[in-house]
Amino acid sequence: MTAPVRFPRFFVTSPAPCPYLPGRSERKVFTELKGPHADSLNDALGRIGFRRSQTVAYRPSCIDCNACVSVRVVAGEFRASRTQKRTLDAHSDLVATVCRPWSTSEQFELLQRYLAARHPEGGMTTMDEVDFADMVEHTPVTSYVIEYREPSADGVVPGRLVGACLTDRQCDGLSMIYSFYDPESERQGLGNYIILDHIRRATDMGLGYVYLGYWVEGSARMQYKVRYRPMEKLGRAGWERIEPAEHDRLIAAAVANPHRDDGATGPKDGMPSVTKG
Repeated sequence: MTAPVRFPRFFVTSPAPCPYLPGRSERKVFTELKGPHADSLNDALGRIGFRRSQTVAYRPSCIDCNACVSVRVVAGEFRASRTQKRTLDAHSDLVATVCRPWSTSEQFELLQRYLAARHPEGGMTTMDEVDFADMVEHTPVTSYVIEYREPSADGVVPGRLVGACLTDRQCDGLSMIYSFYDPESERQGLGNYIILDHIRRATDMGLGYVYLGYWVEGSARMQYKVRYRPMEKLGRAGWERIEPAEHDRLIAAAVANPHRDDGATGPKDGMPSVTKG
């Protein structure tokens, strides 16, 4: 006889300054992921807009604001635009390796360079190597790190690491937890390439979606997410397809106001820590 699955306990954080919209505050509801049913719980929560950070699943629960919208790419129906095809061709020589969720000094050094160049004032800049190891290794669900390396000069020693992504395998898709890349590389569009590669991987695995986390209209740093179509967003009635005309408008706005962060995914600053008891 199997033991019943215990309904998770949810907690709410105190209001804090919003990292995306100036002058607003944010609040999150979260629960701990643990035990033999962590994967199933993470899958269920992911379908209603939760994201994972280490052993915590969270989503915004802000007072008088619903700007954060969960979005996912419909992988099987995705068709690359001309720009996205050029990005795929430009980086087709990269060697992608699926690794177990185990942090390395090489990954951490790459993350530090990325944060210093792209998010110098973000909360993650204070992370040390132990914090990074916690982010990668403290996972109760099916996760891995995908490394992106330049071709090896001799075919033996691994090439230079230029990108990485911590990814969760969910029952209906891939959830990109955090991605980062070499901001000083001569290669353009590495962040976009990592997303495109995940869309291709999900399709090859027979998975329906690639979860990109939260999109915030009005936040320049989040507009890259709408460049992938078809895309669904989570509303009060569930997941719904962004209509073509609306999608055209959003893409045009993103192109007109580009942000230097070209497609790296990641959690919001100030993730809630696990509350015991």
